[in-house]
This record gives sequence, structure tokens and C-alpha cells, in this order.
Amino acid sequence: MLKRLTLRQWEEAWFLILVSPFFLGFLVFTAYPLLASFYYSLSRYDVLSPPSWVGLSNYQELFSDDLFWKSLQVTSIYTLGSVVLGMVCSLGLALLLNQRVPGLKYFRTIFYLPSIISGVALATLWMWIFNADFGILNFLIYQLSGLKGPIWLGSEQWVVPSLIVVSLWGLGGTMVIFLAGLQGIPTELYEAADMDGAGPVNKFVSITLPMLSPVVFFNGLTGMIGSFQVFTTAMVMTSGGPNYASYFLVLYIYNAAFRNFRMGFASALAWVLFVIVLILTLLSFRSSASWVHYEGESI
Repeated sequence: MLKRLTLRQWEEAWFLILVSPFFLGFLVFTAYPLLASFYYSLSRYDVLSPPSWVGLSNYQELFSDDLFWKSLQVTSIYTLGSVVLGMVCSLGLALLLNQRVPGLKYFRTIFYLPSIISGVALATLWMWIFNADFGILNFLIYQLSGLKGPIWLGSEQWVVPSLIVVSLWGLGGTMVIFLAGLQGIPTELYEAADMDGAGPVNKFVSITLPMLSPVVFFNGLTGMIGSFQVFTTAMVMTSGGPNYASYFLVLYIYNAAFRNFRMGFASALAWVLFVIVLILTLLSFRSSASWVHYEGESI
């Protein structure tokens, strides 16, 4: 005769049943690929034949590879430029869209809509804009100044700045988060500052930025992580050229794994990228204690 379960046992059983899809998906699609990639990073694996153990050879080759250091340099420059410029522009837009003006909801919608377009469609659109012969950007430069614009995507000097400009297309999502943070700042603080005779600059530096610092930290951290994983725009628009001037780390991983069939070397690259992002994330959290102020703390 089966033993009747108590209410607590039924709750525990249903809990395990309901969370099992998540744990199964985590094991199959996250934990196993993570462990497999680490094993492959210590092996020579070309997908067509079984992996053979080589120890740290892939990592030794990686750190002596000039192309790895080039891709790391390109990715770092892009990350610094896109995150800083994106934060400044999105915060500026949020400040403008936080004012009480007629038709404000329409302006917010207009500035947010471009962020929903991404991937290959976005890259193709910007390829037309940056085209040196018939692109609208060079057309406007010629009409305004009479000068011929640069070969944006075909120039080692201009290709990364061009891709940084492309990254600004999606700042609507960051802008919305900044806007939510701005609307969460108590108006009493600004009223008290007005009574003390503080100007706009003083209120921005003494009230807005400190109260907005958790949002700045969140947007900066997520932007940094996302920028280190940029792939689609470079793959579609430049394929890493010219002369590897836009050869990002993730593009290097893709080419090593799926074009050269060096899955072990690509796995080592992926793990190095993971460690770099992890270290930068930990440093960001460590430094946040000195400049991020949360509600309830003294500023």
C-alpha cells in the first residue's frame, strides 16, 4: 500500500517537477558546453576526428600569436569608444526626454524605435550609409564642404570609429534605463537645491549623477560585456578588414572554429575572452564601492 504524502512533501515534489525543465536546460545547453569547451581548449580538435590531448599548447600558441593581440587591441578600442560615447549620448537623450514638453511620449518612441532593429539588417543599412561611392554620408559631406569623404569601411584609420558610430544606433535601450533612473530621483532634492540657489550644473553634479550612479554602473557594465562580444556588424560589414583593422576577438573565435576547423584553439580563445570579461567585471564591482551611491546612503 502506497504511503500518502504530506502537504509539505507534495509541495517539494511539485517544486522539483516545475524547476526540472530549467535545470535540464541548464545542464544540456550551458553546463555541458562550458565543460566541453574547456576540455577542447586543452585538446587538438578539428571536428572531423576525435580530440587529442595537448595540454596548454593552445594557450601557449595563443599568447604568442600576433593576431590574438591585434584582435584584443581592436576589441578594447571599440569597447572603450562605444561604451563611453554610448553612455554620454544616451544620458544626454534621457535628460532631454525627461523634460515636460508637448508630445514627449512620441519623442521617446521615436528615439527608442531604432534599438529594436539589429543584426544583419542593421549592418546592411549602415553599409549603404558608409559606402564611399554612393553612400548618403559622403554625399552630405560633399554637399556641405565640397570635399570627398573617406573610405569609411575600407580605411584602417576609420573602420573602428565607423563601427562605434553604428553601435550608437541601439542606444535607445540604454536611454530608457537612464530615463527610469531619472524619474526615480525625488523632486524634493531639486526643490531644496533651488532654494539654496544651485544652478543646473551644480544640481547635475551634486544630485543627478550621484543618485543615478547605480544606473550608470549597470549600463556601463552591461555595455562593456556586450561590446567585448561584438560580432555581427564586423562579420557582415568588414569581415575583419581592412588588414585586420576590425578583427574582433569573437570574429577570430568564429573563424578559428568554423572556417579553419581549429575547435581546440577557438575554445582556448573563448576561455581567454571569458577570463578577460570576468576580471573587468570584478574590477568594476570592486571600484563601485567608491562611487556608486544607493538609496538610503549618504551622498
